Amino acid sequence: MAMQGKKVAVYVAVVFVLYVIITDPAKAAEYVQIGFEGISNAAQAIGDFMTWIANGGK
Repeated sequence: MAMQGKKVAVYVAVVFVLYVIITDPAKAAEYVQIGFEGISNAAQAIGDFMTWIANGGK
């Protein structure tokens, strides 16, 4: 039964994303840009942390 709920949730999410893209492409592009900026910032933070560790935590 839980799998059915997950499938429904995925379908609802996909329909919502398509709705946003179709009705307001500029806003959808803004959301994608925000998402990529978040991923980029997270990768930068991980890189900074690994550099800090490689330098002995100083």
